[in-house]
Amino acid sequence: MSEALRTTVNDGVLEIVIDRPKANAIDAVVSNEMCEIFRSFRDDPELRVAIITGAGERFFSAGWDLKAAAEGEAPDADFGPTGFAGLTEFFDFNKPVIAAVNGYAVGGGFELALSADMIVASENAKFSLPEAAIGIVPDSGGILRLPKILPPAILNEMLMTSRIMDAQEALRWGVVNRVVSAENLMDTARQLAEEIKASAPLSVSAIKEIVRATSEMSVSDGFTHMRSGALHTYPALLRSEDAIEGPLAFTEKRDPVWKGQ
Repeated sequence: MSEALRTTVNDGVLEIVIDRPKANAIDAVVSNEMCEIFRSFRDDPELRVAIITGAGERFFSAGWDLKAAAEGEAPDADFGPTGFAGLTEFFDFNKPVIAAVNGYAVGGGFELALSADMIVASENAKFSLPEAAIGIVPDSGGILRLPKILPPAILNEMLMTSRIMDAQEALRWGVVNRVVSAENLMDTARQLAEEIKASAPLSVSAIKEIVRATSEMSVSDGFTHMRSGALHTYPALLRSEDAIEGPLAFTEKRDPVWKGQ
């Protein structure tokens, strides 16, 4: 792994730091490395939650490395099998990812944050999709994910004019979960990870699986699909030891001991 990425593991939580001065921009090489990191996270049974952030306080990530683009890297370069930054097209895993946004999340950096399950933003965080200003579109998920969050007028302004959204506005629209001081950003993300870890791992995985599979369906069709046997994690959860342990621990007034099976 290159020096552009730093990873640490603490009690089941993987932390990934993008460290590419000055703006934590991501080229195809780094993107492929991020794909491998997220795949390893998916496949490691000891890891429960991932936190992705950027080094420093000014940039979470400026997205696609325009210096690499100027040197010939095409917009449709091979950014890896799970999409730009390793996460934007990673659909077949059910572990939660938290984006801790410290400063500017621009273009692909914003798209990376949107592909996480939750976003904690520092007070100085800024979000924008300026792709139209350089002759492309935010096709690493921004143009697909953001319409599910923002009203059309606000969405179109962001996409067509490169307007910057600050942290408080992002909170009002539900783009981010929490806004905290820069000093408390990582502690808040870690606390959120601990809260997730308190839940049964199979429950968290089943939630991601069900939401992903049914989000475009009507409620009635969603029920049909959920009960159809087409899903993998949800039926396993219903048959699991944890599904017995949870109610038992509640009645015995103790913390549950999850086995993830």
